[in-house]
Amino acid sequence: SILGKPIIGAIPLLSVASPEFQDTVNKTVTAANIVYHEFIKSEEGHGFAGQVVMLGDSMGSLLAYEALCRSNGSDGGGSRSSRTDDDERFNDSDLDAKRLLVAPSPRRRRSSSSDSRGNKLDFEVGDFFMFGSPLSIVLASRKLHDAKAALPRPNCNQVYNLFHPTDPIASRLEPLLSARFSMLAPVNVPRYAKYPLGNGQPYHLLEVIQSHPQHFSEANNILGNRRLSDASMQSTISGLIENVSLSTIHSLQMKWWGTKRLDYALYCPEGLSNFPAHALPHLFHASYWESADVIAFVLRQIGKFDGIPFVGSADDKDTVTFHPSQPREKWMKKRTSVKLKNVAANHRANDVIVLEGREQRLNARFMYGPLDMITLHGEKVDIHLMKDPPAGEWTFLATELTDKNGRISYTIPEQVSLGYGIYPVKMIVRGDHTSVDCYVAIVPPMTECVVFSIDGSFTASMSVTGRDPKVRAGAVDVCRHWQELGYLLIYITGRPDMQQQRVVSWLSQHNFPHGLISFADGLLTDPLGHKTTYLNNLVQNHGISIVAAYGSSKDITVYANVGLRSEQIFIVGKVSKKLQSNATVLSDGYAAHLAGLQVVGGSRPAKGNARMVIPRGCFNLPGQASNPRRRSIPYEQIADE
Repeated sequence: SILGKPIIGAIPLLSVASPEFQDTVNKTVTAANIVYHEFIKSEEGHGFAGQVVMLGDSMGSLLAYEALCRSNGSDGGGSRSSRTDDDERFNDSDLDAKRLLVAPSPRRRRSSSSDSRGNKLDFEVGDFFMFGSPLSIVLASRKLHDAKAALPRPNCNQVYNLFHPTDPIASRLEPLLSARFSMLAPVNVPRYAKYPLGNGQPYHLLEVIQSHPQHFSEANNILGNRRLSDASMQSTISGLIENVSLSTIHSLQMKWWGTKRLDYALYCPEGLSNFPAHALPHLFHASYWESADVIAFVLRQIGKFDGIPFVGSADDKDTVTFHPSQPREKWMKKRTSVKLKNVAANHRANDVIVLEGREQRLNARFMYGPLDMITLHGEKVDIHLMKDPPAGEWTFLATELTDKNGRISYTIPEQVSLGYGIYPVKMIVRGDHTSVDCYVAIVPPMTECVVFSIDGSFTASMSVTGRDPKVRAGAVDVCRHWQELGYLLIYITGRPDMQQQRVVSWLSQHNFPHGLISFADGLLTDPLGHKTTYLNNLVQNHGISIVAAYGSSKDITVYANVGLRSEQIFIVGKVSKKLQSNATVLSDGYAAHLAGLQVVGGSRPAKGNARMVIPRGCFNLPGQASNPRRRSIPYEQIADE
């Protein structure tokens, strides 16, 4: 497909082969360093500790790629340049590479000496966005000239290759890294007019393998590796990989340029197909910088969530964004920086519910990579808490070291213990500024709550992980009804906590009311037993009063063991005749149930003082405000009503 494009697609090859190309790269690097240092010296850039993002279109992307490869300290075939497991397929091509494309000597001179002597960037790059880039054509030409040469990997966290399918200059990058991706279409960038916050389609490698296991199941034969002994673990992970070994996942991850898909196709009007090929590059060049689809996509990828993950009433306008008080530090262990190259953080922490006067303990786990391949061991984590949300200041509590399992456990000292309320907590990894958010709820006795099983009561399809499942009609409205009456919402699931970010994102996208969430600690053989133990602990040790509970037929036993009566247990979906008398079956769905709750006598407002501190809002998405309501005063100072 690359060779079949119009002759205009060969122009980048001539540019890269020019002796002046490396001089242009040097000038580009010098200019970028000047801009960076001027910003650091400016008032706006003082104390800057964020990530640097590079964007390049057409030839600019080639210059940026060369600069990033230099930052590797690689000469084009160094340690970060890895041969793919599909090289043999490439070598067996029927094409006579040397007759089709003979590379001039300047290109060879570039890979052998220019990189080592050329200018290098003075800063680290997080994400690298390429617009209409001919990089894949250039790399393919080098591969044709020298089939044994490895593809240099740019020194950045993630590469995004955005292009119009009809652009004669641009082409796909993924099949060069893994031939299997030639069988997969590029990701379609959603139209901003229809999906301003994205359409929830999977971008991560793990999700791609999950969605298309047939394209990756033969990897063991290609690699010649035996299947790892973790097959039993694979079978217990709900909705994850089937028939694909962990060695295949690890091999693909090691050679990939990030943790997500690389190729992203933009919407292209049908009328452009009638334009002459030589006119298209000029049109597309302008469109990349003017397209709302591109702008929204870039912002979604680089935007880091810093706020409080729920939103309240519109009359509270001010919220405080968290900014780390100090720049990133060197890792405590030298090996940590090597292990964490090109892996995404998957930190998590369950929300904490504590009766006032009891020990206030925070727990979190810090992991990286799919399936928790890498544990953060022996590194510093800073713990911050906001005592007066949503517009209060973040208070530094302590710095803890992760143990060999990546866990930290911190008990808030009695002298600074919290009065009842719901408080945001943010834990920051000192080495890379990745973070995890959670909440600690200090509640008075007999706090009334409503419990929802996420999978049993909300989802209308198999799995929250991976694809976006349908929401049961009326589920969000029922949750909002109970929240408006002043009840504390508790969301429970037996899923492993490695899926926490995905599930919370799904709740956010569908505007579920904010509640406190509990996941299982790792993979469990008895998820229903975990739910029972968790709820019994809240009832017996923290004074929680469960007024109603929702779930599937599997949850009936859980709720009954907690002491709920049949009229307090609401079940959606099919229920066996033997269990129908133990619960209230919502055979007509949530709409009819909500109508019954809204009539006089159908439901009542929550009792007691807890309703004064329970937030009324939703899980939020990046950029939304937040408004948890709280009262940070001791329970004894509130008169009984």
